[in-house]
Amino acid sequence: MWEVAYAQAETAAKQPSMLESLFPIIFIFLVFYFLIIRPQSKQRKLHAEMLQNLKVGDEVLTAGGIFGKVEGLTDKFVTLEVDEGVSLKVLRTQVMNLARQETKSN
Repeated sequence: MWEVAYAQAETAAKQPSMLESLFPIIFIFLVFYFLIIRPQSKQRKLHAEMLQNLKVGDEVLTAGGIFGKVEGLTDKFVTLEVDEGVSLKVLRTQVMNLARQETKSN
């Protein structure tokens, strides 16, 4: 009877090493880094580069779904011509990507 109690006490006292207990946390962090953090930072860099290289005459699409041609640029704003005689001023950061107008052939 005492032997059984003694054997159980020994197995209950064994604790994992510090490395063994940190391994799951490190693994989860690496998964998050490669699946979430790294791709988002790459996408953010590409978007910032695209905004920096905007020029008058580029056709762009905004976050609100407005398609227009760049008429004017400042540090914070972009003036878009959305139709003949209709211009909108939007924040430069709201320009999502360059858009190419597709030509329809009949």
